[in-house]
This record gives sequence, C-alpha cells and structure tokens, in this order.
Amino acid sequence: QVQLVESGGGLVQPGGSLRLSCAASGFTFSTAVMSWYRQSPGKEREWVATMSSTGVRTAYQDSVKGRFTVSRDNDKRTLYLDMNNLTSEDTAVYFCSAFLVRRYWGQGTQVTVSS
Repeated sequence: QVQLVESGGGLVQPGGSLRLSCAASGFTFSTAVMSWYRQSPGKEREWVATMSSTGVRTAYQDSVKGRFTVSRDNDKRTLYLDMNNLTSEDTAVYFCSAFLVRRYWGQGTQVTVSS
C-alpha cells in the first residue's frame, strides 16, 4: 500500500533552517507528482510546493518563494523540503502528498518556529 513518512521537523529559532524528508513506498515514486502541504492550528491545510516526477518543474506558494526549496531523489524514493529563513508564520504540521489515482497523505511532521 502507499506509504508516505515525513521526518525532520522540530523546534527552530526564527531565521533558522530545517530540512524535511518524505520516504515513499508502495507506488512508482519516479512517475508521481509530489507535493508538500502544511496546516497551522485553526487553519485549513494549504499547499506549499510541488515538484514534477522528473524534478524539472517546481511550483511554490508565494509566501515561501525564495526561502523553501523542494527536491527529490527518485533512486532513494524520497522527497525533500529545504526551509530557510523560517518565521513564526511557518509554524505548522507539514505533510507530504502524492497525487496518484487520488491524493495520498503522510502523517505529517511538526515544525515550530519560536525563540
């Protein structure tokens, strides 16, 4: 079955950096469009970034452009999100997502930006 397992979240100070990882299994990762979403307390889940199956095309939410970078290693079946210059507004649970016949989700990893 499809499994997406995020890791790398934690507590970071404003201006700091984190790298999130998403280990995928149960489907052909190299042909899947992969995305990151996030959800803050009291807010709806929002899209953050998407990468095409080959990694050639990427798209970002305006608020993270220039600070976040999505990447993937198809050999390792892993999606990454490098997050720099973090602010309190980035505090959220971050979810990895694969769009196959339907959208699949991981369990999420908590990112807290606080001094």
